[in-house]
Amino acid sequence: MELNDVTISKAIIDTWTKELLEFMEVDVSIVGGGPAGLTCGYYLSKEKLKVVIFERKLSIGGGMWAGGMMYNKCVFQEESKKILDELGIKTIEYQKGYFVSDSIETVTTLCSSAIKAGTKIFNLISVEDVMIREEKINGLVLNWTAVEMAGLHVDPLTIKSKFIVDATGHQAEVAKIIVRKIGKKLLTPTGDLIGEKPMWAEVGEKTVVENTKEIYPNVYAVGMSANAVFGGPRMGPIFGGMLLSGKKCAEIILKKM
Repeated sequence: MELNDVTISKAIIDTWTKELLEFMEVDVSIVGGGPAGLTCGYYLSKEKLKVVIFERKLSIGGGMWAGGMMYNKCVFQEESKKILDELGIKTIEYQKGYFVSDSIETVTTLCSSAIKAGTKIFNLISVEDVMIREEKINGLVLNWTAVEMAGLHVDPLTIKSKFIVDATGHQAEVAKIIVRKIGKKLLTPTGDLIGEKPMWAEVGEKTVVENTKEIYPNVYAVGMSANAVFGGPRMGPIFGGMLLSGKKCAEIILKKM
């Protein structure tokens, strides 16, 4: 068979465009494809919700790829191991209650599991705004990350979503957009982001799950976004809380659905 360069290009453009059109109205939009966002997408898609993840970077997985200080191993506690076992991610028990996985296997398996469950992932797309109608957030405003990085004046596109999940990590970008656009109306004591505290794994792993909740009507925070919004500490290269946070968020949304 003779390969045609134009046919190859058409195949890419045609199939990608059809997928974007299909996911312009969804049940749940997750902003950020780190471990919490991927886990959330996996559990929502398992229950047949229409879920899309927008990741601004080229790669999926957030900070998990590099483990701790580029030693590509991830640590998980006992409570989160059930999720790893469910996905078939191998672990070794380093000491009682401390389980270590290969970060590359962990990221790729999380990503593959979410996709196979039905989650659609678009990378290289940034969320630059939210769609607000009568102070209700019901969509996201999107643009290419390359456009954002280059500082080009290019108008964005909009998608509609019943629920939105801020999984953008330390920056809590969706929460910041809400405050910037409509004022300090988050569901925190101050109405504003309280801010991330210094690293403390023991406390951070607990509070990241406790803080996984609604931050504005139909908008939720998971992973480090949750601790950044509600004032929990960061926890470094232990990732169990990320998975448990993602699963908890999925359970909350499924109840509301």
